[in-house]
Amino acid sequence: MKIRLIAVGKRMPKWVVAAYDDYARRLPHECRLELVEIAPGTRSGQSDAARAIAEEDARMVKALAPDMDVMALTVDGKSWSTDSLADDLRRWLGDGRDRALLIGGPDGLGPQSLAAAGRCVSLSALTLPHPLVRVILAEQLFRAHSILIGHPYHRA
Repeated sequence: MKIRLIAVGKRMPKWVVAAYDDYARRLPHECRLELVEIAPGTRSGQSDAARAIAEEDARMVKALAPDMDVMALTVDGKSWSTDSLADDLRRWLGDGRDRALLIGGPDGLGPQSLAAAGRCVSLSALTLPHPLVRVILAEQLFRAHSILIGHPYHRA
C-alpha cells in the first residue's frame, strides 16, 4: 500500500523538508509515504482566490489515481485522533488499497478535490500552516504505525 500525500505548495523551508523526510523514511515499505507537491495557483492583485483554487483543484485531481481511496484534510472535517488514525492504518494495511491525503493551499481545497474525497478529516480545530501539516501528518502516520507494531515510540 502506498499513501500519497498531495499538497499545494513547493519550495518549502529546509526544516519542513528535513522533518517530513525524516518521518517518511521511518515508515516501512508496506505503508510508504509519497509526497506530491502541487504548484500553487496564481495569486495577485489581478487574480482572485477562486481562480487560484480552480488551478490548484485541477492539478490535484490530475494527481489522483482512479482506484485510490481519497481523504481531504479540512478544518471542518471529522476529528482524527492518533488512535483513530492507527485504526484506519490497520484497515488500510489489511486491504492494500492505495490512499491519497489532500492538503489544500491557503484558500483551501477546490470542489473537484472535495468531491473526489470519500471523507474529510481534521488534524485540529486550530488553523495550522500548510507546510507544518505535512510534518504533522508524516509524524502521526509513523506514530500510528508504531502503535500497530507495539514500538515504544508511542507512549500514551
